[in-house]
Amino acid sequence: MNHYPLWKYLLIAAVIFVCGLYALPNLFGNDPAVQISPAYARDTKIDDTVQETVETTLKEAKLSFTRIDRTPKQLLVRFKNTNTQLKAYSILKEALSDYVVAQNLAPATPDWLTGLGGMPMYLGLDLRGGVHFLMQVDMETAIRQDEETYVNELRTLFREKKLRYKGINRVVKEGGGIQVTFAALEIRNKAKKLIKKHYDDLVIAETDGVGEYRLYMIFSEKALIENRQKALEQNITTLRNRVNELGVSEPVIQRQGDSRIVVQLPGVQDTARAKEILGATATLEFRMTSDTREKWFEVERTKKVPINARLYHERDGNPVLLKRRVIATGDQITDAAATIDQRSAQPATTIRLDSRGGKKMLQTTRKNVGKTMAVVFIEYHIETKMINGKKVTTRSKTEEVINVATIQEEFSKNFQITGLTSSEANNLALLLRAGALKAPMEIIEERTIGPSLGQENIDLGLLSIMLGFLAVMLFMWLRYKTFGLVADLALLMNVVILVALLSLLQATLTLPGMAGIVLTLGMAVDANVLIFEKIREELANGNSHQSSIHLGYEKAFITIFDANLTTLIAAVMLFSFGTGPIKGFAITLSLGIITSMFTAIMFTRGLINFFYGGRKLAKLPV
Repeated sequence: MNHYPLWKYLLIAAVIFVCGLYALPNLFGNDPAVQISPAYARDTKIDDTVQETVETTLKEAKLSFTRIDRTPKQLLVRFKNTNTQLKAYSILKEALSDYVVAQNLAPATPDWLTGLGGMPMYLGLDLRGGVHFLMQVDMETAIRQDEETYVNELRTLFREKKLRYKGINRVVKEGGGIQVTFAALEIRNKAKKLIKKHYDDLVIAETDGVGEYRLYMIFSEKALIENRQKALEQNITTLRNRVNELGVSEPVIQRQGDSRIVVQLPGVQDTARAKEILGATATLEFRMTSDTREKWFEVERTKKVPINARLYHERDGNPVLLKRRVIATGDQITDAAATIDQRSAQPATTIRLDSRGGKKMLQTTRKNVGKTMAVVFIEYHIETKMINGKKVTTRSKTEEVINVATIQEEFSKNFQITGLTSSEANNLALLLRAGALKAPMEIIEERTIGPSLGQENIDLGLLSIMLGFLAVMLFMWLRYKTFGLVADLALLMNVVILVALLSLLQATLTLPGMAGIVLTLGMAVDANVLIFEKIREELANGNSHQSSIHLGYEKAFITIFDANLTTLIAAVMLFSFGTGPIKGFAITLSLGIITSMFTAIMFTRGLINFFYGGRKLAKLPV
């Protein structure tokens, strides 16, 4: 009775050894570091030249570093303190303008431990400091853009099928939609069949006027849901790309509800730069110009715009008349980079299109050598103001021609845009590389947490865990004597195993996660309290010492299992339906329940069996 086979002791020892090994990285802390990586979508790599440049730059500035870690995609320069890190960051950012230079906190884990896969837990925003944004996606504008796309596609479709229409436009009134006007009923009927064949996500209604036959189309409910989902997913993808441009490590970008996105950037303190890049909705359109410059000013004066053209303005206010047909758009751009125009020595942005955009650009420029093409810069704005105590959201769209140039020769995928300032060229290249947002977003909540506050949170969290741990240990020792010390040792092993699991999963530790660890400490010891009280009951009933130990564990197991199972169900529900901090708490609590079952039952039983099993005892120290 009360004997474990050898394999169980070996299993317990193996679990403790492995978990102790993978919990160890959390004791070494972090080094202030500067991270250098290639700009997004570039073919550049981190090689000896880059490392030599970094070393030379730092030596010239008399800034010492502890070591440099290099991979093909990243260079990490470690420093002793944050003051040196900040100075080095400013100098290296200027010296390596073609690379993304960012501040970072690099784990100080020894190489031998890193080689075994040992990594510390990530620290969340509340512990490390940084910025938190809650962003509202403007779904109304996303639907408007989809309608505008369908208007262009329908024009092309009718042109290919040689169906004549009087007008096609997006309905501006509330509810939106697309309206096409025909001069004859037969043409409208043909167009309706054609639309149904090619666009099954449109709901079509017939409306007639005096001498006019119209089709009014709106998206079906299913299509609206899908479009909103795509807009949210595309915005999240774009935000991830833009965060990569900022060089932020361990960012949190996740969906909240059906129209909001949470963005957390640990370690970032420059909120102005973060807001500028994350919220920008810049994109481009390439269009051929229409008629002559004299005609542009005439249209500006008379306000009579030809049906196949649209009136835009340059930055200086001069009118530009462009054809409605779009040659290529921002979503067809695969790469962009800021550069200097070799002819004018002015800032420029080089553009690379995908195969579809390149093909259309080649076809257009081949037919129009000697004619002018314009680049339209488009930016959406969304702003919420309090008016008479109510929130009023205003939406606006800025469209301006940033470049009108003569096509000197045919080209396809690769070309450049001029007429920009240096900062505009850099920002435009960054935004185009990262991709365009499907819909504009408004930052409705913003929080900045300083690193000093994060350190204070860490210190207070660790203090609460230590005080809770010591209080529980003292109580168990006073109440249950030697058996209480066994429970205390199990409690210590529970913390080690829990930290190891969080490290292996590369979970992000937050303040709610720390709260989950403190709660786990209290719950873990509950099982031993039940077991020890059962042992006392059996001893009071006159059972032998060995029988009391056996019955105490056996009878308490069902109660312990049921209690932990119900708590685990609640934790799973929290994780399933909670967001952000609630999920962090639920993960820690769930893992803590599982580890406490192992330590409170199997581990303590193993120790008690080893020291007291199969022996004649005068008294049990419980």
